[in-house]
Amino acid sequence: MAENSRLHYAASGNPQNPALLFLHGFMGSQLDWKETIELLQTDYHCLALDLPGHGRTGRCPDPEAYTMTGAARMVTAMMNEKRIQSCTLIGYSMGSRLALHMAIHYTDRCSALVMESGSPGIQSAVERDVRRALDEKRAHELENSDFESFLRSWYKQPLFESLKRDPVLFEQILERRRKNDPVELAKSLRGMGPGDQPALWQDLPHLETPLLILVGEMDLRYKRIAQEMKSLCPKARLELVPDTGHNIHSEDAGEYVLALRKFLTDRNR
Repeated sequence: MAENSRLHYAASGNPQNPALLFLHGFMGSQLDWKETIELLQTDYHCLALDLPGHGRTGRCPDPEAYTMTGAARMVTAMMNEKRIQSCTLIGYSMGSRLALHMAIHYTDRCSALVMESGSPGIQSAVERDVRRALDEKRAHELENSDFESFLRSWYKQPLFESLKRDPVLFEQILERRRKNDPVELAKSLRGMGPGDQPALWQDLPHLETPLLILVGEMDLRYKRIAQEMKSLCPKARLELVPDTGHNIHSEDAGEYVLALRKFLTDRNR
């Protein structure tokens, strides 16, 4: 990894308190965690970062930065810079896949793991090829089409229907997404999309890190994935968050934080 590859991040709370590291989803940024962190920063040292190709991190000189392996190295380097040996990794969607990758490959750096609306990847090689082709199509659109049209199309997916119940919240999310560079997002989609990432299902039975799986009650697709993950992982706890969909921490930050606090408190008993 190039030495000048660095992630932009924001830190809140007392560095002497237990550290929580937040990893956003595709097209997101550290700003997505603002409300969540405001509810946690009194008791925890909270760090939220912009992954490669996103937010203020922007362009990375090393192409490997846009892969799970490269992004994990950059996150670890940031932890070293902040002198954090181990912390709780909290990931949403794409960020949750990165968090799981780190929990498996950097076990000593992850004391606990929270996966919100996440997946260990696509098990079938055929389905992974199909998804890789779809990700490539979307990356091409990001590079060659109107970004606003891409955003509107992306959020037409059934996955995000519950977000639109609050038009003000939905517009705030869109406004944050508009600050990204679509060419950089295309690099991330190619390198960190589910079509490119090797599946991690086979690692779940051996995962020693305490795991909280958070899924919205209305997110039917990810409820099925979460239940299968729970059945495979002895260390996993599954929590359904009522009246929410795919983006739990945005739709109901209060309930999200309650579930998170309970998990963190219980694991320390």
